[in-house]
Amino acid sequence: MTATDPALTALAQGWCALSLLHGQIESHIERALQAEHGLSVREYSLLDVLSRQHDGEGGHLQMKQVADAVVLSQSATTRLVTRLEDRGLLARYLCPTDRRGIYTDVSEAGAALLAEARPTNDAALREALDEAAQNPELAPLVRAVETLRVPA
Repeated sequence: MTATDPALTALAQGWCALSLLHGQIESHIERALQAEHGLSVREYSLLDVLSRQHDGEGGHLQMKQVADAVVLSQSATTRLVTRLEDRGLLARYLCPTDRRGIYTDVSEAGAALLAEARPTNDAALREALDEAAQNPELAPLVRAVETLRVPA
């Protein structure tokens, strides 16, 4: 394959379209969450991921797992956790079975803010997808996102 190979060109164009769709959706949601709740997309995502933890085997996520889930480096995730902890939205505590482990949980204030912000996030996502569906380059990707079902 060469750099001018039609398959590579099509692949690059597809990647550019996917990147454009992601950027448009993230920007739209960011504006809505900031305006209504003072949250960034990353902050919302972190609260959402941590709110899904549970007691029991494998119920609490390690910082690396959290970082992977919110698509940030471990150091960026730690800084984000610290910012949200400073705002009273998260709390950290030592793992009861391994004193080296630190868990992070959503506080009552964080859970309340997340509950308030979830409809805003969902509506902004729907608006961004509807807008992107009007673009012929993005419409197939929007349809793919809308039909995607992630296993529980």
